Amino acid sequence: MLQSLPEQILSELRHLLGGMSDGGSVGPSIYDTALNLHFQADSSEQREAYRWLLAQQHADGGWGSPDFPLFRHAPTLAASLALHRADQFPERADAVRAAQAFLLRQPDPYLHAVPEEAPIGVELILPQLCDEAGSLLAELVMPRHPALRPLRQSRLDRLAATPALPTGHPLLHSWEAWGSSPAEVELDANGSIGISPAATAVWRHRAVEALAAQRVGLADAYLLAAARATQTGIDAVVPNVWPIDVFEPCWVLYTLHLAGLFSHPALADEVSKGIARLERCMSARGLGPASHFAADADDTAMALCVLSLAGREPSAEPLRQFESGDLFVTFPGERNASVSTNIHALHAMRKLGRPAPGAGAFVEANRTARGIWESDKWHVSWLYPTSHAVAALAHASPQWRDERALVALLDAQHKDGGWGSGRSCTFEETAYALFALRVSSDREDQAGRQRISQAVARALDWMLAGYAPRSVPQTPLWIGKELYCPLRVVRVAELAGLWLAHGWARHARTDDPGEAR
Repeated sequence: MLQSLPEQILSELRHLLGGMSDGGSVGPSIYDTALNLHFQADSSEQREAYRWLLAQQHADGGWGSPDFPLFRHAPTLAASLALHRADQFPERADAVRAAQAFLLRQPDPYLHAVPEEAPIGVELILPQLCDEAGSLLAELVMPRHPALRPLRQSRLDRLAATPALPTGHPLLHSWEAWGSSPAEVELDANGSIGISPAATAVWRHRAVEALAAQRVGLADAYLLAAARATQTGIDAVVPNVWPIDVFEPCWVLYTLHLAGLFSHPALADEVSKGIARLERCMSARGLGPASHFAADADDTAMALCVLSLAGREPSAEPLRQFESGDLFVTFPGERNASVSTNIHALHAMRKLGRPAPGAGAFVEANRTARGIWESDKWHVSWLYPTSHAVAALAHASPQWRDERALVALLDAQHKDGGWGSGRSCTFEETAYALFALRVSSDREDQAGRQRISQAVARALDWMLAGYAPRSVPQTPLWIGKELYCPLRVVRVAELAGLWLAHGWARHARTDDPGEAR
């Protein structure tokens, strides 16, 4: 018997939730794959990865999404460096020349300052890539990114004066851009340097002759496991970050809540397992994106939200340690505060019945005149922080209503019915819009709910036209060293959005778009 659409969605969600014990699923990274290739000996796996890398170059000569130019410099430079030594591919010379032309055409985003939403570790990574490319590729002329140079030097000076960093320290995530001796750092329990394939690949290259083969073997095993998390089937193609065994269940379970699926009986067993996993990991220091990585405010806040949703009564103290003045810092020493981290901290504190006036004021202050949140350091789409902010601000506030955000959301819907911050709509962003509209609908009168229902009906038509069971997300929108895609997190959002839109259409006459909060 053929499954109905709701049955298909629930079946796939169960499958996705049941797979969360594998360390996480993350899409392939151009930057990390390029460095992995650049620092490893030629093999059949490398040659297949080179073909993959060449296939990712866009017609304009650059790598990375043309919709988001800020995130194209590092992958383009890294790919050029990797292809420089790929003599077995005659087309590589043309690819590097096209990359040079691309880089020369691009305005320098770091001419005077560093944008708030710049990639992770950009002040360390981009100057180092430019210098290396300048010395190896005489024909490649690059922008100098003057605003990054003093920041890089300041960071290096502080690192030089800092004792050896423990495994899992946030700065180890970009070790490839500043580390020198492999003896100075230790592999973590997963075999990685800072849960970074790029950092681990560079460490492995420098450790081959300097260290015991056993330690190099641990790094090899890590890189292979990370490659398999990309679902490309190519052993040398690696993700931007891995594992994400804490981040993934936090965001997956929170997303189910936004869609009214957190307490669905068909998902109860898998949700309970995810909750138990987070409970086991939670400690007084909080949680980070992976079990063997430093704790941060964002993951800690999301975990506290999820545990509270499950009826637990966790302490707020693990989150309070990230308070800095009126704000929550994602981790100590970060360059700029994150809007979404403070949104999540605000939501967690409200769920725990604790005041967080500073975070609330920061969240409100970072709205645009249109009433939305346009910029964040962890996600490139304005729909991500906006949907989460609407949920946080509305929590425990039955009279809360935001006409500005609602109008902005409805006005931003594309003619085809979806939402997207680039030139095209995406399933992920359309889901975020639906999550925000679900909250808004509860606060509207009949005319307002009718406006929302019409928008949801158009969104459902667009989603149904593109829906394919068990498909893998393809659009990277999350900010790392470049844009990346946490596959399972995004796919759950896509399915949850479709579930919400479909249920909304079925219950339009009773104005019941989903499970009550």
